[in-house]
Amino acid sequence: MGMGKRMSMIPNTPRLGMLIVVSGPSGTGKTTLCRKVCDGSSSVFSVSCTTRPPRPGEVDGKDYFFLDEADFLARVDRGELFEYARVHNRWYGTLKSYVFDNLRRGVDVFMDIDVQGATQVRGCEDDLVRHCLTDIFVMPPSLNELRNRLSGRGTDSAEVVELRMVNAEAEMKHWRDYRYCLISDTRESDEAKFRTLIEAERLRSSLYLELA
Repeated sequence: MGMGKRMSMIPNTPRLGMLIVVSGPSGTGKTTLCRKVCDGSSSVFSVSCTTRPPRPGEVDGKDYFFLDEADFLARVDRGELFEYARVHNRWYGTLKSYVFDNLRRGVDVFMDIDVQGATQVRGCEDDLVRHCLTDIFVMPPSLNELRNRLSGRGTDSAEVVELRMVNAEAEMKHWRDYRYCLISDTRESDEAKFRTLIEAERLRSSLYLELA
């Protein structure tokens, strides 16, 4: 086979976007990691729907789509959500149209969702999702450190912190369900490892469209 023939087989068409599912207990920094690697054009941070009230400084349509419970459940009934789950007594979910449209355009979509939602995504039989999916679990260095991080945020009551700690222990049992496990350390090292992992995943041949 000549050099020209070999070169013609190298993918030179736009690739599909990656669907990167990131899970882990509250306080592990997973949301910050996703936002840092998203440039808003070739990669986006998926904006979820939620029935919880906004925290100080959060903006509707940027941080979350804030819905009341009746509206959220109506969207579930209409089949508009890619995944959804009840977490900390609130509903969270992701719009199908948002995810699929971006993947087809070659835009990477980062989803910060809990283990229930991640299970639903893995169970999706759509070929697009199967080609594009990768998942990462962000593990806290220890439960004591996680408690310190949650308490230090100053956004939740002691009762809410305890609820998050209980949920964290339950979530951490599922880390082996994920392709990757990133054990949190410092913000700088977490970001470096996260970026390296994403860059490697972007080289997967399954993301490239077949040449005509």
